[in-house]
Amino acid sequence: MAAQETEATQQLSVSNGEVSSNGAAPSGQDAQTVATAQDPQQQQQQPQPNAWQVIKGVLFRIFIIWAISSWFRRGPSTPDPNTPAGAPRLPSRNLFPKDTLMDLYVYISENEIFTDFNNTEALFWYQQDLVYGDWSTGDLGDGCYEHYQELDISESLKQNGSIYIHIYFTKSGFHPDPKRKGQYRRLSTVHTTRMLNKYKRRKFLKTKNLLTGETEADPEMIKRAESHGPVEIISHWHPNLTINMVDDHTAWVKGSVPPPLDQHVKFDAVSGDYYPIVYFNDYWNLQKDYYPINETLENLPLRLSYCPLSLWRWQLYAAQSARSPWNFLGEETYEQSDEDQDSVKVALLETNPYLLGLTIVVSIVHSIFEFLAFKNDIQFWNSRQSLEGLSVRSIIFGVFQSLVVLLYILDNETNFVVQVSVFIGLLIDFWKITKVMDVRLDRENRIAGIVPRLSFKDKSTYVQSSTKIYDDMAFKYLSWLLYPLFGCYAVYSLLYVEHKGWYSWVLSMLYGFLLTFGFITMTPQLFINYKMKSVAHLPWRMLTYKALNTFIDDLFAFVIKMPMMYRIGCLRDDVVFFIYLYQRWIYRVDPNRVNEFGTSGVDPSKDSSAQPGAAETTAAETTAAITDKSEGEKKND
Repeated sequence: MAAQETEATQQLSVSNGEVSSNGAAPSGQDAQTVATAQDPQQQQQQPQPNAWQVIKGVLFRIFIIWAISSWFRRGPSTPDPNTPAGAPRLPSRNLFPKDTLMDLYVYISENEIFTDFNNTEALFWYQQDLVYGDWSTGDLGDGCYEHYQELDISESLKQNGSIYIHIYFTKSGFHPDPKRKGQYRRLSTVHTTRMLNKYKRRKFLKTKNLLTGETEADPEMIKRAESHGPVEIISHWHPNLTINMVDDHTAWVKGSVPPPLDQHVKFDAVSGDYYPIVYFNDYWNLQKDYYPINETLENLPLRLSYCPLSLWRWQLYAAQSARSPWNFLGEETYEQSDEDQDSVKVALLETNPYLLGLTIVVSIVHSIFEFLAFKNDIQFWNSRQSLEGLSVRSIIFGVFQSLVVLLYILDNETNFVVQVSVFIGLLIDFWKITKVMDVRLDRENRIAGIVPRLSFKDKSTYVQSSTKIYDDMAFKYLSWLLYPLFGCYAVYSLLYVEHKGWYSWVLSMLYGFLLTFGFITMTPQLFINYKMKSVAHLPWRMLTYKALNTFIDDLFAFVIKMPMMYRIGCLRDDVVFFIYLYQRWIYRVDPNRVNEFGTSGVDPSKDSSAQPGAAETTAAETTAAITDKSEGEKKND
């Protein structure tokens, strides 16, 4: 992971914006055309799929499907107050009954509103005698038809213009042109339009060697960055698209169709019935298959397919292409990246179905363990009264590490959801500081005489124990190893890696160093355990859940394509945890040891019975004292 992020900052990097999902991948001639059309200087390396992006994306979409199903199972429609006496809305029907004979008209135009039906050059495909809901005809006997043609490129299209596809399904014998009075009928025509090209944002990051001022970026790219600014909008093309007509005759109720399906179900304003659902399916069009439309291209290949689609598969596609829940924060900043979407598709394409199912099940277990680890970690520090045996400096260093990670991802404009999760983790680390140290406002020594200072002081349970001595000793020995490694890594990053500026160099250097050698900061706790010959002070329940999550990470790291640094990171965490387990085995729990709550594992009743002489003496003294009392004192007692 660190290697990839370092490579991304070594040159003038190009970042493409959003590409919507859903269709068929190119093959044969189309793939060759894509490869030759791409500019090698503009083509960016496809990132490795991230395991948790894949699994969390799949789980999120499973939740969407469950929500849609719950809408289907709900009760009858609610009364409409606008209708007389609040009468409920009546269910509608599909305007195209089952086995309706249809004709398909496909027009290609640079106008979003199409009216030139008499232009034969605009007619891309005309297919007669299609049967609605037929799954047995076509070239392969699956109800699918295909048409391939290369489109001419106009000058306006080369200059970031748009091109649209207009789809018309008409009942047999009718025509989509409204001007043909005898051949056109509104209720017998289904029309939908979509832009064929896709606009993507390409960002230019000016990086250079901070010592020499030189850069390995292409001079042409530098000129484009200077002329177009840091962000350039470029039109891209994909040679494949599938037209699906959903085989559905559900009695939909207008106004009650659940999202995101309501975006595709269109009702007739007069009759109240709905048109057949036409869906542009480009789900399997990966980002790497898109290429820019520029002056080097002579034509645009387009392979258009028509296939029927079942209702439940359409629900899956609609849920997959649902908009991100963070859209209200701005489309440019907070939408999921194309790499996140592509990682799900690559996992579905390249992973064995049984292995993929096992991965989903294991990921659910991982999420449960992650929640339990978080819950027990909060409970442990919230109820902790003594800091004996715990490394306070490791917790402070953890806050510094989380702060560096947050600043780094902000500087590199990472996904907003990732930023929120890291920020929440940083808040929790700050909260832990208040549990391991006495934090108060020093109103006497103010900053510039105005702002009160924050005063940090070690708790008495930490200072008065041997833990502080062992903690200082562990970080002293650790500094002998960390400081030379840190200095060497800083020099390497300054000499051989390009950066946007000195601030970016500091952040990337700190982040890369922590990612590579951060596990060393886990060793002071091992040293304290060794010196105290005990592990009873550790939050073992939380550590167990985190260890199980680490083992699951190992499974994903070696099953799914991951960066080598990520795999090494999982392995080194396992090594540290096995050392913890070894210490737990050699430092057995002492039942006589009193924990931070003032209790021990010894039964008080058994402890008292172990000293019968003392108990008998005490009982005799108590009996004698009671006997010597007067009758009035006995009554008062």
